[in-house]
Amino acid sequence: MSSNGPSLDHAAPLDPMMEVHWRDWLAWAEENGFVPPEDAEFARIRERVWEASEYVAVSVLRHPEAFAELVASGDLVSAYGAGDLDARLTAALAEVGDEPALHQALRLFRRREMIRIIWRDIGRLAPLSETLEDLSELADVCIRRPLDLLYDWTRAEIGTPRDPDGRALRMLVLGMGKLGARELNLSSDIDLIFAFAHTGEVEGGPRALSNEQFFVRLGQRLVQALSLKTVDGFVFRVDTRLRPFGEVGPLAMSFQAMEDYYQSQAREWERYAMIKARPVAGDPDDVASLMDMLRPFVYRRYLDFGAFESLRDLKQMIVKELHKRGMDANIKLGLGGIREIEFIGQAFQLVRGGRDPDLQVRPILQVLALLAERELMPAEAVAELDAAYRFLRLVENRLQAHRDKQTHQLPDEDLGRARLARSMGFDDWPSFADVLQDHRDRVQGHFDHVFAAPVPEPERQGSAWTALWLGGQEASQALRILDEAGFEDPETARTRIEQFRDATDRKGLSRRGHERLAQLMPQVLRVVAGCDQPDAALGRVLQVLEAVARRTAYLAMMVEHPGILSQLAHLASLSPWFTDQIRHHPLLLDELIDPRRLFAPLRREDLESELDALLAHVDAEDLEQQMERLHQFAQGNMLRVAAADLTEVIPLMVVSDYLSEIAEVAVGRVLDLAYVHFVERHGRPTEILGESTGFLVLGYGKLGGIELGYGSDLDLVFLHGTQSVTAMTDGAKEISNEQFYARLGQRIIHMMTTQTASGTLYEVDMRLRPDGAKGMLVRSIGSFAAYQESEAWTWEHQALVRARPVAGDPALATRFAEVRRAILCRERDPERLRTEVREMRAKMRANLDKTRDGRFDLKQGAGGIADIEFMVQYSVLRWAAAYPALADWTDNIRLLESLARLDLLPGQAAEDLADAYKALRAAYHRSALQEQPKTIPVDRLQAERERVRALWRDLMDGGSEQDA
Repeated sequence: MSSNGPSLDHAAPLDPMMEVHWRDWLAWAEENGFVPPEDAEFARIRERVWEASEYVAVSVLRHPEAFAELVASGDLVSAYGAGDLDARLTAALAEVGDEPALHQALRLFRRREMIRIIWRDIGRLAPLSETLEDLSELADVCIRRPLDLLYDWTRAEIGTPRDPDGRALRMLVLGMGKLGARELNLSSDIDLIFAFAHTGEVEGGPRALSNEQFFVRLGQRLVQALSLKTVDGFVFRVDTRLRPFGEVGPLAMSFQAMEDYYQSQAREWERYAMIKARPVAGDPDDVASLMDMLRPFVYRRYLDFGAFESLRDLKQMIVKELHKRGMDANIKLGLGGIREIEFIGQAFQLVRGGRDPDLQVRPILQVLALLAERELMPAEAVAELDAAYRFLRLVENRLQAHRDKQTHQLPDEDLGRARLARSMGFDDWPSFADVLQDHRDRVQGHFDHVFAAPVPEPERQGSAWTALWLGGQEASQALRILDEAGFEDPETARTRIEQFRDATDRKGLSRRGHERLAQLMPQVLRVVAGCDQPDAALGRVLQVLEAVARRTAYLAMMVEHPGILSQLAHLASLSPWFTDQIRHHPLLLDELIDPRRLFAPLRREDLESELDALLAHVDAEDLEQQMERLHQFAQGNMLRVAAADLTEVIPLMVVSDYLSEIAEVAVGRVLDLAYVHFVERHGRPTEILGESTGFLVLGYGKLGGIELGYGSDLDLVFLHGTQSVTAMTDGAKEISNEQFYARLGQRIIHMMTTQTASGTLYEVDMRLRPDGAKGMLVRSIGSFAAYQESEAWTWEHQALVRARPVAGDPALATRFAEVRRAILCRERDPERLRTEVREMRAKMRANLDKTRDGRFDLKQGAGGIADIEFMVQYSVLRWAAAYPALADWTDNIRLLESLARLDLLPGQAAEDLADAYKALRAAYHRSALQEQPKTIPVDRLQAERERVRALWRDLMDGGSEQDA
């Protein structure tokens, strides 16, 4: 980086006095027989450091032996390894016996390490990441090691604080801000919060004291050890004002008091502060307990878009204050400064961190990288923010290296500007200032984009909808507005709006809630009016809004992302199922934010990856959270399929493929989680047929036939591969294989069907297992094969046509396929088979057919879906012995294609059945999305139904049949 000025390495010194200081040190070195390095690289770095840091030059002059030791040790040119600083400080404090000695040792240690860090930073021997890490580690060890000594001394003086069980308590120290994120700058304050696990009384002391009094005293001593200014300087300036209640609160608080505070009294900005909270010292169990307690305060389970509004307000307050104080040149808090980059990252963390635990990290560069990876921000924008952050943090360090002073203000005098520019590698101020301004402009642009306030509707368009919402119009005028907007029934629409307004008034919304609703509702009415079916859309959208009205974060989400409203209204006009899902599970509103995701359902590999991410941070024993994440996964992906289906982005015949894959991935993961749970308790089953679990989940019915619909039950059968009835698991708490697999099956059903806050994963029907509802929940593959061979009814063999493995052990799946093929390909008496299939169908129709009152039952009516399924199943069982290819598939369409290819049905029968099946399923499917009974008017699909009835008569009622 250069300009028209002289090159850096040959420029004249900016401050001749600094060179005088260096010559004085050289004189000392000569007197004491110390020979400094004579290489050119050392000389170049020394010149840069002495020019940029008066603190180093003066410190070396006053403490010449410290610099000589640094040079001789080689530490100036070497990066530290993990634990090096801790070991060095431990050694430095080994002989310390009282507080004055502790204070002195800490200050001498800090001075040495600061000289080294500044030398490596300004000399460009260390990247920014190393500098920030070294500074943060320096603070950590300067907190932890003195705290150990002070704790022992305080206990010796006033007794030991204990919990109710008699355990000696330690103080927990939270590092906040840049210390918490391990991003400490060269002359930063350290923000600390002190806590302890339990209230109680100190034991063994000269007088009665509470645990709080002990830890307040200990905290005071630690603050003094770090921040008291002595003849040797200070260690770190300490700020404890981020604690609950600020300066008026106790210096140390119990966990219970902290929990009460953060649940009931904490302010919004304290959430932002807690993002970077990191335990620096404390008992590991206590640390885990406190962080578990704080996490829900910081990271909400829902998407908290109110964070954008709150951070926007906070930033405006900072900007106003800076203008008042004439601090526009502040690179931390000013426009385009470091704080704006941090706010961008924090906003996304607060909004999404509860749903995406990966975002619960502290360093801002890691957060930015995740925003690009998750496509929450464009990669180019993230790259610019990353570059700006690194540049601004270097500028910050160079400003503070000058006099070890906490400043973020750009210099306004020529010498200071020249010093800063040259320390950053520029020849002069203008060339540096141009690059700096370019970075700040980009940061400000991205900040303004992320935090742009929602644009209100133009007055001409928006005022009518605003007045309609507020109820400030005559009824006739409101009806006219709604009529002109395209509502077929303006009176009903007006009534719905009034009822919704009254309902939200009764809910007792907060002031912020009413403000957000006032912002939102004119937009809602305008967007709904633009739908093809505004009457239907209005009622359904208002149901969603009524469900979330008291959870103002969802209102904020829609205010911040008006596109959500457009998608919601459009899809609401097409299907009540869609809005019912969102009404019951508002977390699904997140799926409407990004149309690229909303209308692009995932296939198996991506489904697996998404579920991996959702479960990655859930504790293996946290069953409730596992089920919540599984529900979130299934509901979100079903919603995407429905959106793509309703808008005809994907064809109807692949909708079931998507829905079936979602169910298979969910079932497979439930099996994995449940299996791991029992293996940890009882070990693995032994003597099994299997490559992994020895357990297999079979899908029957719609799942087996890859024909799953919205809200379909899952027909499941469980098998295991135990080869011996006496086989046991191999764990310390062994149980029989039979017990292991029975419990495994029970846990799978529990995880699938238990009602949680977000509903159930799937309804499960196990009645197709051998012996039905009275049979064992889990059968061995051998027992299953024997049952199918000698005990199963014909209808059970019909069901087997549509059975396939959906999760579990590959070796067991292979064995099941052999059993299935053997059963399906058995020789059967055609007439007996036809009679039994026909009789079963007649019983089913008599019990289940809802054809009446001018409406036809799509599934059970004569000529409906079930008739086609029974004909396909009959055909497979009738001819598979001669044509084993009929046992290859489980879905009706491919089975009909096979029957057609083999010319086993007369004429175009197979093709006609396939066409009728598709038409009937499409109508069935649409009824599900419209939440209508699965019936149609009797005059619909008449040709298809009549063709099915005719083929039934030909094939099943004794008509002509083509022999094999």
